[in-house]
Amino acid sequence: MSQFNRDDVKKVAHLARLQLTDAEETQFAGQLTGILDYFEQLEELDTENVKPTAHAIDMRNITRVDQQESYPHREDLLESAPDREDAFFKVPKIM
Repeated sequence: MSQFNRDDVKKVAHLARLQLTDAEETQFAGQLTGILDYFEQLEELDTENVKPTAHAIDMRNITRVDQQESYPHREDLLESAPDREDAFFKVPKIM
């Protein structure tokens, strides 16, 4: 069983450029210990025949084809814009 202490948390916080209070250091030491304990439990599992995956569940994006449509109330849209020029939205110059 791995045990994180406040000195370990201070070192990690320093490397991450974080400023922690004493209470946070104590809290995170316990949490990091719990995380390492969980990884030790996972090491006990037989994963010999398990294929590597990026996600534990099958993930798929459901997408639709974009369809261009005319908006019948174009003037209403233009009037709600923060800035406009004639019949166009006016945006800040990027370059």
